[in-house]
Amino acid sequence: MPDQPAPNPVPALEAAAEAVRQQLGLAGFDAAGVARLDHFITAQRGQVAAGQRAGVVQAFGCYLGECLVQVHGGEWAAGPDGSTGVGLAGRLFFNPFYLVSQQLDRGDAASVAAFFASVPGRLGAPAAGRKRWIS
Repeated sequence: MPDQPAPNPVPALEAAAEAVRQQLGLAGFDAAGVARLDHFITAQRGQVAAGQRAGVVQAFGCYLGECLVQVHGGEWAAGPDGSTGVGLAGRLFFNPFYLVSQQLDRGDAASVAAFFASVPGRLGAPAAGRKRWIS
């Protein structure tokens, strides 16, 4: 039996993002929606049961990732480590699931809204060059 290509995960990621948008009553996939998501994560921080955490991170990460796709022209992609995330400008990769998890753990110190607001600056920054000397 020939190897079958892996199914494209993007439609499922987009569907999960849309479900979160509808459940939270968010107007779209934009900075305002990320700000509301940020407040919701903060409000839910001590209330997410251990058995529900993975699902919450997955759902909210899909929404955050779709916002990165739609606002900053990113695309869902696999990272160098095989994780799912969003690639931007052909040189940046962000894992929205990790970002959501960090805010659940650390609160405002790991705000997804602050991260999202930082993306334009990251996109405008020159690509990090490789050091050619030994320090």
